Amino acid sequence: MDEEKALQFLNGVKNENLRKHMVAVAAIMKKLASMLGEDEETWYYTGLLHDIDYEQVDMKEHGIKSAEMLQGLLPEDALHAIMAHNEMTGVEAKTKLDYALIASDAISGLIVASALVMPDKKLKSVTVKTLKNKFKDKSFARKVDRNKIMYCEKIGFSIEQFFEIALEAMKGVANQLGL
Repeated sequence: MDEEKALQFLNGVKNENLRKHMVAVAAIMKKLASMLGEDEETWYYTGLLHDIDYEQVDMKEHGIKSAEMLQGLLPEDALHAIMAHNEMTGVEAKTKLDYALIASDAISGLIVASALVMPDKKLKSVTVKTLKNKFKDKSFARKVDRNKIMYCEKIGFSIEQFFEIALEAMKGVANQLGL
């Protein structure tokens, strides 16, 4: 995979918020890979391209079609993670990459929702303490699956460490996210 090809896939996604979500997940995945000594490029592209089929298929197929579209462009473990990030596919999460994608996908939503309730609606105003409070409040960002965020423990990070890593990663792409 190269940046030009990845951008073609990303630009094929019509919904701007979905594209921003994919950029956010990619940033988190790259940071996680760096900290875990994993292949940053593979993890980055896995995060960036995990939802390229989201607008095209029904939820039971979401992830399967993305993996088909990316066949030969990403390693098999990346394709497996993309399929496993949607539990409706029946593909079981097994690896660090799988769990990292699932957790990153979920935490990005909590972080964006937290930023949007700040007075300035900016990521710079979100803290780890903010995330801990919002995580505990089940009525906040109800669609965010807290159990999936907890997959961070399967890759060796406490929830607080994961909040810190994910928030720092997303702050690094705040301009791209419009936050």
